[in-house]
Amino acid sequence: MKLKISFNSPVILIFTIICVIVLGLDLITNGITNIYLFSTYNSPITDPLAYIRIITHIFGHASWEHFLGNITLILIVGPLLEEKYGSKELVGVILVTALITGLVNNIFFPDIRLLGASGVAFSLILLSSFTSIKNGEIPMTFILVALIYILGELTNAIAVNDNVSNITHIIGGATGAVLGFFLKPITSL
Repeated sequence: MKLKISFNSPVILIFTIICVIVLGLDLITNGITNIYLFSTYNSPITDPLAYIRIITHIFGHASWEHFLGNITLILIVGPLLEEKYGSKELVGVILVTALITGLVNNIFFPDIRLLGASGVAFSLILLSSFTSIKNGEIPMTFILVALIYILGELTNAIAVNDNVSNITHIIGGATGAVLGFFLKPITSL
């Protein structure tokens, strides 16, 4: 039997490659690229990079551990969603999540510099719970995942001081949940 490697999930694989390159650039530039290109924060509206950073913050990561935590989740859940909904729709989910989490951070937490793909990871996790919706029924697994996830994030936000943006996790998860109601799976031929 001859085995070959397939590029099975182009959106997720390209996303991962971009994050690896950005992490490498961050290391080479001693953090400069993350500050100016791959994190979002309150900036003057005259700064053209402010608009780009609202989206590109999802590619920056503070460390190898930060990257691994996010990308592992994305690599586990993302390919299944890309197969279920299609590449174009998955790009839309990622961009909408980046935009919403970036805007929420800049408006409500202007002194916090946000970077990382955790909003995207949690968006995909909650979206994955919708893959088994049939005939207008909400799966119990979605309810359990949402409850456990939200309670965990609220607990961490209150009890743990670890420099993690729990609000981004919650907003990302909510984005995935809302989009789950509107996305239509690809029909089989």
